[in-house]
Amino acid sequence: MSSKMHLVAYLKAGPSASYPSTWRHPAATLDDLFEGERWESLARTMEAARFDACFFADGLGIPDLYKDSYDDYLGRGGQLSLMDPMALLPLMARVTKHLGLGATLSTSFMPAYMIARYLGTLDLLSKGRAAWNVVTTARDFEAQNCGHDGLPPKDQRYDMADEVMEACDALWNGWDEDALVLDKAGGVFADPAKVRYAHYKGKYVSVRGPLSIPRSPQVRPAIMQAGSSPRGREFAARWGEMLFATPATKADALAFRTDIHARMAAIGRDPAECKVLPSMTVVVGETESIAREKAAYLESLVDPELVIASSSWSVVADLSKIENPDALDKPGSNQGVAGHRDRMMQVAKDKGITFAEAVRRPRALVAGTPKMIADLMEDWFTSGACDGFILPPTVFPATFEEFGRMVVPELQRRGLFRREYAGRTLRENLRNPG
Repeated sequence: MSSKMHLVAYLKAGPSASYPSTWRHPAATLDDLFEGERWESLARTMEAARFDACFFADGLGIPDLYKDSYDDYLGRGGQLSLMDPMALLPLMARVTKHLGLGATLSTSFMPAYMIARYLGTLDLLSKGRAAWNVVTTARDFEAQNCGHDGLPPKDQRYDMADEVMEACDALWNGWDEDALVLDKAGGVFADPAKVRYAHYKGKYVSVRGPLSIPRSPQVRPAIMQAGSSPRGREFAARWGEMLFATPATKADALAFRTDIHARMAAIGRDPAECKVLPSMTVVVGETESIAREKAAYLESLVDPELVIASSSWSVVADLSKIENPDALDKPGSNQGVAGHRDRMMQVAKDKGITFAEAVRRPRALVAGTPKMIADLMEDWFTSGACDGFILPPTVFPATFEEFGRMVVPELQRRGLFRREYAGRTLRENLRNPG
């Protein structure tokens, strides 16, 4: 366990990020949704609070899983991706010097060369602050938007992902650090002997190279991942450096982190190279009563139909037709998002409610004073349940402004969080939090 915790912001390029209906809050800004300054200002806020990174969750289309229609998800303002985050992240890189910048890209559709080119450029522009949230994609509508009839089986998608990672690695490592010469007088721009072909060929992926993007300060982006199934955990143990988890309890988080560390040790990786970060949605108030009032108001805005539409997206099934979680395990009924399903089942067990009731509940809010929230975060962190947290916003951008202004100083006062960045690159800050 590192000496200080890590904080990563969860973002969506749309009306709300994680908690449903928050775009309806009076303090939520919407008129600047398509303005670059919105995202630049947010990046400055997170860097001022010393966050390790932010990342955009993303998808390739508008979900129509619920009632075979996108009417509820679009009409009620779900977690939509209304812009390509790859266009937003360079804007955020331009106004920051330390904040990590993460994009979600699927290994199931994008050629390895294109992934390596996009992320290599972002990593170069940001001087080594790019992160890649690696997803294999679990929804057929995204496959259909990319010219496929449907998705391969889960294990095959992960096998493909391993090969994409290997191919990208070969491309990113194809340039030596000093390959660029830039000698005007001598007329030598680069040393061709220090640039190599990849010549990678696997069962599913092949790439020739060399990559056209020079080596970045951290060589390759920091790797994020969120797999919860046994095959997903195997992939995470091999490649992951920041793992996005959604445990329902501290015990679940501890079990997950212990399992990941055991898998890493079994393949010779140092567990310290991978940070396990559960998601926590916080509401901060100057007093406990203020925090609870703010949380109650947020809950009053929630559209029940949007909750179940969002849950349908999470478990990749139409929950208007499913009352029993066993139905999610039937052949052809679920393409594999184990973490979301398991969390909902755990919520049902802990609350003594049915699965059908659990999927109709928005994710629990952690409401309290800065001290109360810091107490909870410290408990999870020092008990070994996590290495830090993923923080989704409720009200945008107020969540990050309030957290940075009120909770971060409390964590710093306790010696749990950095006061200054210690490294040049995102990977250096992950491994040396200061």
